Amino acid sequence: MDPQRLKDNFALVGQNGEDVAAYFYADLFEREPAVRSLFPAAMVKQQEKLLTALSHIVSLVDDAPALVPFVQDLGRRHAGFGVSNEHYPVVGASLLATLAYFSGPAWNDELEQDWAAAYGLVAQVMAEAAAEAADQPV
Repeated sequence: MDPQRLKDNFALVGQNGEDVAAYFYADLFEREPAVRSLFPAAMVKQQEKLLTALSHIVSLVDDAPALVPFVQDLGRRHAGFGVSNEHYPVVGASLLATLAYFSGPAWNDELEQDWAAAYGLVAQVMAEAAAEAADQPV
């Protein structure tokens, strides 16, 4: 995984702002309509949260000591909203589809592999943190 390639690509994709988040959620809800119930009716704030989180993750992609605690917290919070391990693959597929769409001709096999690897690590850390939190007494 090439962190700089991810950062450069996200800078390109991020130029599309809110359209990126809107596309992502439209793709996600088309792939897995049942997850729509996990989200609020008005999606503007949710879309902002997605873009903020993605931007933060990408900015820290080459700084594991800073990235891991952030992603662990995301995992714990998402579990509290009803996200389960079964949701991660469909979210990853929607993320890759969104990145490919907004990357246009810049999208290639190497970029897809980098993003898939990065998402796989993030999803794993999130799922592990959620599982650990579920094991803690309340």
